[in-house]
Amino acid sequence: MFHDIAPQAQGDGFKTWYHRGRNFVLAYSETAEGAIMERSEQPDEYVLYLPDDGGAVVEAGSERVAIAGNSIAFVPPGNSRVILPKGGTVVRIFTTLYRDLADASLNAGAYDRERSHIPALQAWPTPPDGYRIRHYSLDIAPQAGRFGRIFRCTTFMVNIFEPAVGPRDTTKMSPHHHDDFEQCSLALKGSFVHHLRWPWTVDMADWRDDQHLTMGSPSSLVIPPPVIHTTQAIDGGENNLVDIFCPPRLDFSLQPGWVLNDADYPLPPARQEA
Repeated sequence: MFHDIAPQAQGDGFKTWYHRGRNFVLAYSETAEGAIMERSEQPDEYVLYLPDDGGAVVEAGSERVAIAGNSIAFVPPGNSRVILPKGGTVVRIFTTLYRDLADASLNAGAYDRERSHIPALQAWPTPPDGYRIRHYSLDIAPQAGRFGRIFRCTTFMVNIFEPAVGPRDTTKMSPHHHDDFEQCSLALKGSFVHHLRWPWTVDMADWRDDQHLTMGSPSSLVIPPPVIHTTQAIDGGENNLVDIFCPPRLDFSLQPGWVLNDADYPLPPARQEA
């Protein structure tokens, strides 16, 4: 849990915790009224998620856009500022191309040994009309057959689940694994048990005991491949979970209607020609 450790960055009206994966850095921030969070010479798009109602003003290049709370936005490369008139929780997600944030992360040394089973980031195609501040309200009604509220950009896919009230039905768990990409699960409200099982390989040195990690909020967990995993909400109140992938997932992108902004961001060329 972030509150169990000191923040990795503090400034005028904000404190931030950084947690990295192979290709990304999650920045969870708590801000006061009027806080400003800046990025200089950012090499690629990053994610801005505003779970609270206060909203933000985002400046990037020649644009200055007011974004309501309960929204997700994608901020272009280059210089940018996020201004929080009312403060609140702010989630930003960056790639590790900019080393300052990776080196500042609470688990900065976790990838000193190369993880060959997790491919390096390859960004997806730039939108046909170029980079700009793109933002989307999360005031979206649930729809049968659609999995969460999924958005993607050139570098990330984010699935913001509808808040669930009360514990998860233990007869409807979803254990699964990923062959070659990580999943970051960010808990913003409630409590969860992350159930993890390492597959047995021919080499017993790879074997691990099962883990059942109970985590409150705010917290995040990076789940490596090919660990079998499923997450169980256990709080009696609201449980709020966000899943993060870097780069975007192709399997989710190919599901009709799942990616809510798929018209704005093209698929990789091989899939466009198929």
